[in-house]
Amino acid sequence: MLNSWVVMPTCLPVVLRRCHTCGSERFRANGKFRVNANHKLLDAWLLVLCTSCGETAKLTVLERANVRSVRPELLDRMHDNDRSLAAELLQDPVLRRRNRVALDWDGAWRLDTGGSDHLGGEAVHVSVRLAARIPVRPVRLIAEGFGLSRAEVERLIAEGRLVSADRLSGRLSGDFTFMLKR
Repeated sequence: MLNSWVVMPTCLPVVLRRCHTCGSERFRANGKFRVNANHKLLDAWLLVLCTSCGETAKLTVLERANVRSVRPELLDRMHDNDRSLAAELLQDPVLRRRNRVALDWDGAWRLDTGGSDHLGGEAVHVSVRLAARIPVRPVRLIAEGFGLSRAEVERLIAEGRLVSADRLSGRLSGDFTFMLKR
């Protein structure tokens, strides 16, 4: 039997960037946008707040874009301060590279295992789906899903009782499957 686990974001991740005011490196995105028009050109920013001093920083979304090249629904979502648009944009690698920021997902996601008893039976096949591009450690997910320690999961991998086509060490940000042999 195949069990399905889902890793779902619970809130927007922390943006890692140095604050020019206090030197802190953590900003919280709240889904607010600023759009500025200069004749036929648009600039748009996602606003983030420093977690220490509250200073506002801007992450560039659009820079000197022609008004006609911007989709009207995108512009409407920015004017409405759409939190789901903020989540989509924060996951865009181009936006993160352009603004020289990274994301910290600690405490911003949860694992939904479906509530079934996974340890009964001969072998357990699990498919893990990530609802967003969240970099997670598979060992940590498996430990949390089965209620084991990470050392126990590492031992199961070393013994060959926990197998996967994907690498279980390090971080993954895509879907993967594994099998626990009993």
